[in-house]
Amino acid sequence: MTSFTLVKFRTMSNNTVSVASHLASSASITPIGSFLRKTKLDELPQLWNVLKGDMSLVGPRPNLFNQTELVAVREDLGVYCVRPGITGLAQIRGIDMSTPELLAKTDSEMISAMSVTNYFKYIFLTVIGKGQGDRVDR
Repeated sequence: MTSFTLVKFRTMSNNTVSVASHLASSASITPIGSFLRKTKLDELPQLWNVLKGDMSLVGPRPNLFNQTELVAVREDLGVYCVRPGITGLAQIRGIDMSTPELLAKTDSEMISAMSVTNYFKYIFLTVIGKGQGDRVDR
């Protein structure tokens, strides 16, 4: 696992605790942040990470270093052998980091079945709105 700075729009208020999205309260999301998340425009700055070579368009979503359960399962399944991505099979299926084992297994499934066709299929499905993005506690 390689660490890098992930470029993102701020979608939560400044005083929000730094945790994974699924652990944050929906009350911390700003009105503009809500729009950015619903339209998936919050992912747009990550194109900079793709251009820098830190990420790919398609791949497992990057995780925080302190998501130890997810890190352990991903390491066991060899998920870190590929670059992280902006979208992927887990995002299309609406699976987020609140279910680390399912997420890692889905990432592994995507990696083992990756093809040029699937790569562009995941991009297309993301653009047309499949998946839910990062969930937040309601």
